[in-house]
Amino acid sequence: MTSNQLKANKQSRLLTRRGQDPGRISRSPRPGSPRSVRWGSGRGSEQGGLTRPAPRVGRRTNMAKDLDTAVAGGETERLEGFSQRAPRSWGPWGAAWKVRGCPRGIPGWSRGGSVQDSPGEAAKEPERAPEHCLATFAGGQHFFEYLLVVSLKRRRSGEDYEPTITYQFPKRENLLRGQQEEEERLLSAIPLFCFPDGNEWAPLTEYPRETFSFVLTNVDGSRKIGYCRRLLPAGRGPRLPRVYCIISCIGCFGLFLQILDEVEKRHQISMAVIYPFMQGLREAAFPAPGKTVTLKSFIPDSGTEFISLTRPLDSHLEHVDFSSLLRCLSFEQILQLFASAVLERRIIFLADGLSTLSQCIHAAAALLYPFSWAHTYIPVVPESLLATVCCPTPFMVGVQMRFLQEVLDSPMEEVLLVNLCEGTFLMSVGDEKDILPPKLQDDILESLGQGIDEQQTPEQINEHVSGPFVQFFVKTVGHYASYIRWEASGQGRFQERAFYKALPSKANRRFVKKFVKTQLFSLFIQEAEKSKNPPAGYFQRKIREYEEQKKQKKSKGKPVK
Repeated sequence: MTSNQLKANKQSRLLTRRGQDPGRISRSPRPGSPRSVRWGSGRGSEQGGLTRPAPRVGRRTNMAKDLDTAVAGGETERLEGFSQRAPRSWGPWGAAWKVRGCPRGIPGWSRGGSVQDSPGEAAKEPERAPEHCLATFAGGQHFFEYLLVVSLKRRRSGEDYEPTITYQFPKRENLLRGQQEEEERLLSAIPLFCFPDGNEWAPLTEYPRETFSFVLTNVDGSRKIGYCRRLLPAGRGPRLPRVYCIISCIGCFGLFLQILDEVEKRHQISMAVIYPFMQGLREAAFPAPGKTVTLKSFIPDSGTEFISLTRPLDSHLEHVDFSSLLRCLSFEQILQLFASAVLERRIIFLADGLSTLSQCIHAAAALLYPFSWAHTYIPVVPESLLATVCCPTPFMVGVQMRFLQEVLDSPMEEVLLVNLCEGTFLMSVGDEKDILPPKLQDDILESLGQGIDEQQTPEQINEHVSGPFVQFFVKTVGHYASYIRWEASGQGRFQERAFYKALPSKANRRFVKKFVKTQLFSLFIQEAEKSKNPPAGYFQRKIREYEEQKKQKKSKGKPVK
């Protein structure tokens, strides 16, 4: 260990003994740090043109250099050897791609090589963190990468405020150059999404607590999720809101909502109380589906607490809550929204609250399971990136209602504009009711209309809403595996024409003939062509159940629905 490392460790231990958190960031910028981050602007821009002052993220984190990472994709192109296929374990999020014609705008992080620390090393050196984010949802990985506090600080001009990271845990030490650049780019992007509604703030005495999320996408398709809680800090008199933000590669909103509750409770006491709780969480392995992890945490004046975090048994819906979507839209409107998403159209959600926006857009994307939305995907669009709605390629974005006029004044083509506040469509293509086969539409509405008991758990409500849409895909494309021809090399070749010709219903064939041309289906079938034995997941189980039902009804001479 070098002398600098010994000195840093000694200083960290001293801060901990004094009740201070070594993760707190100095407000003084690192000498020589660039003072701005380049953001994209304009359609067709490859380098971006709008320069925006960068958040001051502290002494050890330089500002990012000019960035060349798109938030998401559309028409794909081959990039420096990156794969164009979306990792299948990422549920509805899919992959994201650099595109021609889309507004550039979200700082990304580099692909640079990184080394993952072992659990033992993490326990010995709490300030160091694994440098590589695992891409699967299997149990055993860490819960999160960072806990950040983002506050509003007045600009030097004194005219308005800018969001700034004022607390970071863990504080990474001794990073390689590529790892440091990756961290800087990630951290420079986060404040904008914690305060997407602009910089014109004033101190407040009351402010409703909001819980929301955002997604940062790299050009190679990797995604990091920000789970946010925005509220007024404890105190008297007018004050500015702040955001607690947990950055993770894991999509499990219920669990992170519970973690944010614990962070908020501890912050009301002292920032120093958050540190041991989050350190214990970092050392705990993320549980497998259906399993529970129990954390032991001490709170002054309250004693030792045991906190249980349980992961849902059925993990394909653990990242979503359909309740907000059900409150905002009718079943018929949800069906039309689903139809637009299936054909990869442009969809804009409008709402006043950040919580409603992020929950509804995640729910809409989850309806596509087992397929993954692989285009532009921004749950809450920051004010400076509203040009995204002009993108000529497919997108699914959320915009605050206060920016409605800016959206209406933007040049848009064939867009579904969903007003979640009023439960109406402000704009539509006009054929949304005719996209899906009529018989299958009736089946979905019948299943949804069977009623949702108020006593049902969120998991039961999710299953009630998602089930009919999964069954729709089972009936239309569930026979896909029978139409993959396997070569001697082990590579599969999908027989597209024979696949949709095999459907007995003309209406179903007409729909599937369009659906097989989408990127949703292309990415799915590319994964299926890799292995003769697909993973035994939820969708495969529903296919087997449907095939068994058909066999039983056929043997009894009954028609198959």
